[in-house]
Amino acid sequence: MLRLPRFRHETPASLEEAAALLSEHKGRARLLAGGTDLLPNLKHGIEEADVVVSLGRVPELNRVRETEGGDLELGAMLSLEALASDALVRKRYPALSVAAGLVAGPHHRRMGTLGGNVCLNTRCVYINQTHFWREALGYCLKKDGEACHVVKGGKRCVAAASNDTAPVLTTLGASLRLRSQSRGVRVLPIADFYVQDGVYNKALEPDELLESVLIPMPQPGLHSAYKKLRPRDSIDFPRLSVAVAFRLESDVVRDLRVVISALAARPLMLKKVGDLSEGRPLNDDLLDELGSAAFKQCHPLTNVDGDTTYRRDMVPVYVKRALRAARDSGLSMP
Repeated sequence: MLRLPRFRHETPASLEEAAALLSEHKGRARLLAGGTDLLPNLKHGIEEADVVVSLGRVPELNRVRETEGGDLELGAMLSLEALASDALVRKRYPALSVAAGLVAGPHHRRMGTLGGNVCLNTRCVYINQTHFWREALGYCLKKDGEACHVVKGGKRCVAAASNDTAPVLTTLGASLRLRSQSRGVRVLPIADFYVQDGVYNKALEPDELLESVLIPMPQPGLHSAYKKLRPRDSIDFPRLSVAVAFRLESDVVRDLRVVISALAARPLMLKKVGDLSEGRPLNDDLLDELGSAAFKQCHPLTNVDGDTTYRRDMVPVYVKRALRAARDSGLSMP
């Protein structure tokens, strides 16, 4: 049986208390939301902490509210189960509801949170193993070692982003409200939040916490969808995930955003695919063209399980499935 290492457990009752604890133990504290990712990682020695700061007693982090401008603010401690079933989310942002409902299994979604999913640690078949297994291999760039076992001679970790909500939130133009004791509150577009480094792929400072996610009011005619490739229909992390969002004006596409994830350390926005579609009807010919363009831009690695050739072959398939789903039933209503 794997045991948790020793650490101090803190349960702040306010955002200010939580931020103060992160500042006091900068770099040696970890935030505990649902714990579905952090606790196994602590048991395996993938992550370490002197202090674990539980956010379960901070009431502000559970709220769902509309701002005066009509945007939706979702607290970081909102459970994935609650997010998937929220009536306003399902009406305005159906792809986000779908993505939240596809995370792992029912028990994980009941415990796991939106903030935890947005800040999910990157994954790789060479790091998400027991300490004994990793020690026998000689560790890796992400933890304790100097070699990348995915890209021979690689100098940058390529552990993959596997959070289902991130691609959808990126297509929706979401922003993140971040808080620290020393710098106060800052709002960062989620498109700027992730960086291309598998060791730590977030622009989140060690003394910062994610307070909430801000999603703008959907524009008229917005369509969105999310599709996920995985071995089983539950539990498993994605081998490939695709989120799309676009507007239809007189049956032609405007402002298409396609984001693909589970390939690299950050979700990938396929800008060339979006540019190809502008002002054109979303018929079968355009779907084939967009699928081919996505295929050319995506090059899966052996960082997650599954054959890389098969995963790449599935890129155009899942891009077209997402676009069809959005076109046919993904209308978001303000």
